[in-house]
Amino acid sequence: MAKVQFTENLKEEYEYLFNTCLIRPERADLVDQTVDSLLANQARYDAVGHSMGVPWFFVAAIHNMESSLSFMKHLHNGDPLTRRTIQVPAGRPKDGNPPFTWEQSAQDALSLRGLGAGIDWSLAGTMYQLEGYNGWGYRLYHPHVLSPYLWCSSTHYTSGKYVADGTWSDTAVSKQCGSAVLLRRMAENHQIEFTDQPKPDERAEPMIVSYSMKKPRNPAMISRAEDLQRWINTFPGIFVKVDGIPGDRTSEAYRQITGSYLPGDPRSA
Repeated sequence: MAKVQFTENLKEEYEYLFNTCLIRPERADLVDQTVDSLLANQARYDAVGHSMGVPWFFVAAIHNMESSLSFMKHLHNGDPLTRRTIQVPAGRPKDGNPPFTWEQSAQDALSLRGLGAGIDWSLAGTMYQLEGYNGWGYRLYHPHVLSPYLWCSSTHYTSGKYVADGTWSDTAVSKQCGSAVLLRRMAENHQIEFTDQPKPDERAEPMIVSYSMKKPRNPAMISRAEDLQRWINTFPGIFVKVDGIPGDRTSEAYRQITGSYLPGDPRSA
């Protein structure tokens, strides 16, 4: 399969999709539970990733997608560690004898794809490597569907997936938590950060709303709160959930940008 080049247009697309990524409400609990599992094993992911110059959260997201968080499976494709891989890429790792440790397999999987310190691990660069890990079939042959490998469980994805190698279904729905969705949630929680961020729009101005831990009743005020949250998300390293609730996290993010909490925030006293 042809490899898609990392162009400026693709970079802007990834940044836009990440900044506008909304988790589907019915999937929110599963996303948070998965994030908790990734964080619980952060040290193990970091032990592999750090030695190779790969962010721990990239290894974690791939582990969820390829192995359903099982440390008894190859990071390449989810085959059991008791033997070399059978599915593509087959026969990995080439060195050593099974059963392999998860760490042996993970290092081989990352090395096979040339992942390391020389890779662009910016927000967009990370999205590019995630999509490439799964393959470019969606983008090349089914461009009407954003890859569920990245965006499943968000409003960017509804249906359409490969149900087997080379077998496509427009109606099949992926049940996984997309890798980009997990990273977005961790970014919202200040649990990860990327090497760079999109620059804020110099013309943008915040839509000031009053602090509240509940969604306003007035639809216009909900819209204003969501506009404020989208504006906040344009600043490097700051992520909030766009949910129309101008509560603690939105107010704290606003303080990081402006130096002041939202009007009505008790912390401003």
